Amino acid sequence: MKLVLLGPPGAGKGTQSVVLAKKYGIPHISTGDILRESVKTGQPLGIKAKEYMDKGELVPDQVVTGIVAERLKSSDTKNGFILDGFPRTIIQAMELDKALKCIESGIDIVVYFATSTDVAIERLTGRRVCKDCGFNYHIKNIPPKKEGICDKCGGVLFQRNDDNEATVRNRLKVYDDQTKPLIDYYNKQGILKKVSGDMSVNELFEVLSKLFKDARVT
Repeated sequence: MKLVLLGPPGAGKGTQSVVLAKKYGIPHISTGDILRESVKTGQPLGIKAKEYMDKGELVPDQVVTGIVAERLKSSDTKNGFILDGFPRTIIQAMELDKALKCIESGIDIVVYFATSTDVAIERLTGRRVCKDCGFNYHIKNIPPKKEGICDKCGGVLFQRNDDNEATVRNRLKVYDDQTKPLIDYYNKQGILKKVSGDMSVNELFEVLSKLFKDARVT
């Protein structure tokens, strides 16, 4: 199964990617994670990307497209993959199609997580991340046992710079302006499916599992 998850920040794409990857035994490829790792290690690409990420803006196409194309050549993607956070623009989508064609592959299904603004803001502003292991929490939905401390490794939890409300609102506006055209792009290809991103994690997982079964792409 070769899957793309579309939707605004806070739609739950990352959470669903993790559980779906485990269920179907395919890698979850998040450009956000790749870019943040580059930032953490101080690579030139990461330094450049950080300028955009801190403002809630999209990282330029040329920075991310090459990274993803190379990642999809890895042996662990032979039986499928889940792309989370890519593509984000029509140009990226076209480049992805070209890259997959070169390795005689293609996207099976694209799922659009339709999510309300209020839900997205609540999810993102309440998110906390462990500085050591990177595990995500939410102050309301997935709180740690001890406030500010990671249950898994005891690391300190923090709020990402791009998870404050002002930046979140800007990220949602950027999404509306630049990413929503992808819905039409994939709809014209006949591979787009729409679900509600406002559902709980378990509810949405059940909906997705049935969707994939009905589409016979598992």
